[in-house]
Amino acid sequence: MEIYGDLRSGNCLKVKMVADLLGLPYTWQDVDIMQGQSRTEQFLKMNPFGQVPVVHWPDGRSLAQSNAIIRYLAAGSRLLPEDPFARAQVDQWLAWEQYSHEPYVAVCRFQMLYLNKPAEQREDWRVTRGDEALDLMQAHLEATPWMVATQFTIADISLLAYTQLAEEGGFDLAQRPAIEAWIARCQEQLNEPTA
Repeated sequence: MEIYGDLRSGNCLKVKMVADLLGLPYTWQDVDIMQGQSRTEQFLKMNPFGQVPVVHWPDGRSLAQSNAIIRYLAAGSRLLPEDPFARAQVDQWLAWEQYSHEPYVAVCRFQMLYLNKPAEQREDWRVTRGDEALDLMQAHLEATPWMVATQFTIADISLLAYTQLAEEGGFDLAQRPAIEAWIARCQEQLNEPTA
């Protein structure tokens, strides 16, 4: 399979993390979104959304949207629980990540990292929502080591991608020790191949 993405993007990193952890063979294809490479005719045939990441298989199938991709890749592995309720909790966190975390934490990072804006030029409302998302994670992780149940799942990977980079968006993780400890646990898991 081919993974089309930008290694600075947390959404693309999620897919790379899962593929690497599961030992899935792939070829990485760099896409420079700032140069419009996700808007070319060829790219839009694979992904009409014009976004990265997208995974393309030799049989012509393509799949977009980071959380859909990692859920598909993780099927049958320990990264996606067999228990239906735990699996639904994973889906709950995947949806929350895209709706209540990524639009704030990741967009503030995009503005600072990609657009070279200073922290003071971030939108106040977006900063507030980003802090609220990180505070919710902090409270959750004070009570449990992982996002779902007692195991490392794609919910952790999904949230790790941009949370570990939150300081690049002007957010303070030092004030959130449970998140910092969770990031360290996630990094340990990512260094242990699984099936």
